[in-house]
Amino acid sequence: MPQRLTPRQILDRLVAFRTVSRDSNLDLVDWVEDYLAGWGVSARRVYNTEGTKAALYASAGPDVAGGVVLSGHTDVVPVDGQDWTTDPWQVVEHDGRLYGRGVCDMKGFDALALAAVPLALERGVKRPLQIALSYDEELGCTGAPPMIAAMAAGLPRASAVVVGEPSMMKLVNGHKGGHGLRVHVEGFEVHSSILHTGVSAIMEGARLIDWANRVNEANRAKQPSDLAALFDPPWTTLHVGTIQGGTAENITARDCSFGMAFRVVPGEDPLEWVARLRAEAARIEAGMQAVRPETRIWLEEKFFVPPLKPETQGAAEALVRRLTGDNDTGVVSYGTEAGQFQAEGYSAVVCGPGDIAQAHQPDEWLAVDQFEAGWRFMESLVEELCQ
Repeated sequence: MPQRLTPRQILDRLVAFRTVSRDSNLDLVDWVEDYLAGWGVSARRVYNTEGTKAALYASAGPDVAGGVVLSGHTDVVPVDGQDWTTDPWQVVEHDGRLYGRGVCDMKGFDALALAAVPLALERGVKRPLQIALSYDEELGCTGAPPMIAAMAAGLPRASAVVVGEPSMMKLVNGHKGGHGLRVHVEGFEVHSSILHTGVSAIMEGARLIDWANRVNEANRAKQPSDLAALFDPPWTTLHVGTIQGGTAENITARDCSFGMAFRVVPGEDPLEWVARLRAEAARIEAGMQAVRPETRIWLEEKFFVPPLKPETQGAAEALVRRLTGDNDTGVVSYGTEAGQFQAEGYSAVVCGPGDIAQAHQPDEWLAVDQFEAGWRFMESLVEELCQ
């Protein structure tokens, strides 16, 4: 019989793995796979194209339909440039808080889900507890879709999916969708004293960014739909977070690149927004090519996360309401793999320990009482699966 690890002991192990999205997560996956194997549970991997990262899923209990998926991600955001007062790769408890990178977003939930596996086996669940751990969630949930497809094809269909993003253990039954593109503006270099004969990629890119600002203002001003009104903010937003380009102050920039991300309220078509971006880019490009025909604007799609739509009599929502006693309706403006599970035909919601305001922050923390509330949720879930 393997050593029974507490949720806190598992959390300590998971945080120690430096699974920043730019790096591999295979050390963590190896550990999780060995942990599950110790309890007689076989895990399956779904690798990325390069073989440097993997999602992992497993099923504990009988091989029947009607189980529950606990879904989390293994990657975390970097700590570069952040002023930490503790070691980000070691869980430190102080004044009722657990500090460490990923404790809130979302290795705390992952630890709770893994700790529930031996409990489910010990209690003799009649429906399976399924575990799903993805990679690259922080890069646009790009690692989850192949895993979800593999689960749909290889496991009996679960009746509900609970994605454990931090929600203070409150029910979240709706979130915005996300669509991210990389914009590369290719200009033409000349001395800035004769800039009218060249094309500045930065200045032309700024036209597209200004368009995004104007769209945000227009969206903010219009009357939201009843569904959109539930969100904060209640409109679709466009955002540019990073930008690179240029070689010198007195040369028109040859290149400029930046990300353009949409957070789309449910009920609006993300593809329509992308079409509007492409149309505006084409209009700007035409002006560039009137000066230098060889200039271009390239748009590369990087990720797509479907929105999570509130379900009518959804099984996942009903389950979480029973387990938490939460009768409120909750929506969030961030995206999760819950929308991807829903798009694959699963009933899905979000419910996990911690406050999203702590995610990605220096000295990221998870309240101990939230971690304990998460474990009570797992205990109640196992009892539910025993019925």
